[in-house]
Amino acid sequence: MMREELERLAAEGNLRHLPQIEIEGAYVVSEGKRYLNLSSNDYLGLSCSGLHREFMAQMAADEAFLLSNPSSRLITGNSPDYTRLERKLSAMYDGKAVLVVGCGYMANTGVLPAVTRKGDLILADKLIHASLIDGLRLCEADWKRFNHNDVEHLERLLEKYRSDYRDVWIVTESVFSMDGDRAPLREIVDLKRRYDTKIYLDEAHAFGVYGPDGRGGAAETGVEDACDVRMATLGKALASQGAFVVTDALTRDFLVNRMRTLIFSTALPPISLRWTEFLIDRLPRMNDRRERLARYVERLTGESDRTHIIPLMAGENRRAIEMSRRFREAGYWVMPIRPPTVPQGKARIRISLTAALTEEQVDNFAELCRSIG
Repeated sequence: MMREELERLAAEGNLRHLPQIEIEGAYVVSEGKRYLNLSSNDYLGLSCSGLHREFMAQMAADEAFLLSNPSSRLITGNSPDYTRLERKLSAMYDGKAVLVVGCGYMANTGVLPAVTRKGDLILADKLIHASLIDGLRLCEADWKRFNHNDVEHLERLLEKYRSDYRDVWIVTESVFSMDGDRAPLREIVDLKRRYDTKIYLDEAHAFGVYGPDGRGGAAETGVEDACDVRMATLGKALASQGAFVVTDALTRDFLVNRMRTLIFSTALPPISLRWTEFLIDRLPRMNDRRERLARYVERLTGESDRTHIIPLMAGENRRAIEMSRRFREAGYWVMPIRPPTVPQGKARIRISLTAALTEEQVDNFAELCRSIG
């Protein structure tokens, strides 16, 4: 069965392999060739900023911290580093309760199954991340999908089903990971208030990049207080490890007791928590990186309202693979994105701009895009 499935994937141009690569600053090295990295989620360019040297110099003087944390948070893994980091994140989010978890996948598969139950309904955008879809499948609540960013379709579903359920959750992302577009958060919040629902917002690709101090899309659009649960990752714009949930104190306590992906997972190592804390202290002062990234987006696309995630649509899998090959021949590391990551017929190249690039590099890539067509 496995062999036949792999052969089918190969015939469809959909067989994946783990690339053997090394990272050198803004570049990827693979099979002896150096490529400019345009596939990284390190949106602020922090992994090649030199900050790690400053951090490691601080850690060298501290003999107390551990490189590992071989237990769950509920047993022996809840180190003081968790407490300090959660307090700083809470202060960043105006005193809201914060819970740090191992990764965004754990948050997205763990929160909704914990806070919903039979008799509840979840209405989720059709293009939410696979981790959220897996979370929906674990829920005892009913769930339905609304057309991508279609608030009229969402309202029709609310009109039809709201009275049949106890609690209704609306699930969306502030910046979508594959199309790079934004959710209509203000309109969704209007529906939340009219129909008495709750909002779960995935800020994985907005945290660090948008909003005051990099707090994300909800802060940028002024709807933070309307979001019941916000999730953000620490392994993208912050170039660290883990994720966190922003919510109220009651919900945080409930998650500690009912969120299986937290309860049954090994805690993060203190060195990762301290690296995150080190960067959180500096994140409000990174406006220059956020502004630089915005300039690069406009230089490449000619549009000021686009995000740093830019899809180059191919349609068919083999077309996406061929586009990726041509870009790599020209010295750019960009990867084909194919089903099931995106719907059938929606294969594309996904460009991720980062603040680690230069204007010359962005302009050269834009010229190559025009020549390739």
